[in-house]
Amino acid sequence: MTTREERPQYRVTDVSAERVARVYAEALLNAVPDENQVQEVLDELGELIDNVLGKNAEVGAFLESPVISRERKAAVIARSFKGKASDTLYHFLEVLNNHGRFELLRAIRAVYQELLIERRHQTPILVTSAVPLTDAQREKLLAQLRQGMQREPLLREQVDPDLLGGVTIRAGDWLFDGSLKSRLENLRNQLIERSSYEIQSRRDRFSTD
Repeated sequence: MTTREERPQYRVTDVSAERVARVYAEALLNAVPDENQVQEVLDELGELIDNVLGKNAEVGAFLESPVISRERKAAVIARSFKGKASDTLYHFLEVLNNHGRFELLRAIRAVYQELLIERRHQTPILVTSAVPLTDAQREKLLAQLRQGMQREPLLREQVDPDLLGGVTIRAGDWLFDGSLKSRLENLRNQLIERSSYEIQSRRDRFSTD
């Protein structure tokens, strides 16, 4: 199975940590001075997590270490981000440093994404198809989803050749299975049920005779 577009996801198993992450994510979103910059801040946060911390484990260990002073961390943050990242992100990193909460950075990014989706009245949709969707198929599907949900669908596409044809569409707990594989399985079950019924009918007839 291959994924056409995969956005990094992160879930916190510690409920209290998840609550704290939500508080910071809400504070970050509310601190963005211009609505047009909310996506920019999310992109910056993703760049920091994926391309800095993700590729340099020692950087993350440095920022999360309880034995390294906050003053020393603040100096590194200023040297690395002041004037290079948005003021919003830079000041947010200062806040995380002051409260010793760098270990929640990935969880904060995930919650920020969720809050942004809610603010935009979007609904995440996972579309799985046997082959990649064409532009025309994608636009038709988006139009149908918009009409049906009265919300803006946020598509994530993945390819699964085992489906043989058609698509499956998942939105939260709701699933539409329009795949060829599913249709063939339904047909097979119907044939089995029909055969079983006919066999039982013959047995009943012979028994009566």
